[in-house]
Amino acid sequence: MHQDAHEFLNFLLNELVDILEKESSAAKDSPQSSSPEKVPNGPVQPLANGVKKEPPVTLVHKNFQGILTNETKCLRCETVTARDETFFDLSVDIEQNSSITSCLKNFSSTETLNAEDKFFCDKCCSLQEAQKRMKIKKAPHILVIHLKRFKYIEQLGRYKKLSYRVVFPMELKISSTSDDVDTEYSLFAVVVHVGSGPNHGHYVSLVKSHNHWLFFDDENVEMVEESTLQTFFGSSHEYSGNTDHGYILFYEGLGAKSLG
Repeated sequence: MHQDAHEFLNFLLNELVDILEKESSAAKDSPQSSSPEKVPNGPVQPLANGVKKEPPVTLVHKNFQGILTNETKCLRCETVTARDETFFDLSVDIEQNSSITSCLKNFSSTETLNAEDKFFCDKCCSLQEAQKRMKIKKAPHILVIHLKRFKYIEQLGRYKKLSYRVVFPMELKISSTSDDVDTEYSLFAVVVHVGSGPNHGHYVSLVKSHNHWLFFDDENVEMVEESTLQTFFGSSHEYSGNTDHGYILFYEGLGAKSLG
């Protein structure tokens, strides 16, 4: 496969985290910062041996990181096991003539674990049928949604690009379990994959700046109407001449300060 924009995004964010964490550690270890800090109750004591230091929270974490809760319910004893995990983006399965709202709903839908996929229940001390679901516990300031347009087809023995039409709205609401109110988002950028298959193609992007949408294609930049984004929803039928499809969506939370 050619270089994938989603893989590059993950690489870029993780590299930025590593760089920022190293800079933060270097700043703390510098002579100026190593002297005891003067506070009303005396100097801050260093951490005792064996106590693990928490990694610094970087600008990447503050902007992109959210929390998912992975819940598994044993169908025999009904014990619920919950595990939190962080994310920088959500990868969602897509269907023909669907929307981002329905994709996110399917992402959080309940899945039954049975047959070879049974869950080992600690309380029952054995493999049991269970129900599993993912819920957004804490929504990030910048919500990145990756549409899984490249799917491995068993019958073909290879990956295929799904040109499905998936509508992405300008405004989006996300419910999270840790907040009583929905988080409202506004679309501000789209990465588009141009091409009919996974082994070749090209990427272009659209970015909203000062209430205007800009279209980026390598060194070429032009202003476009907001309605232009509809041409990147996808194709209503499989054999279409349109090969330009929305691949990664960037939404910014409304009413929250952008951290820069």
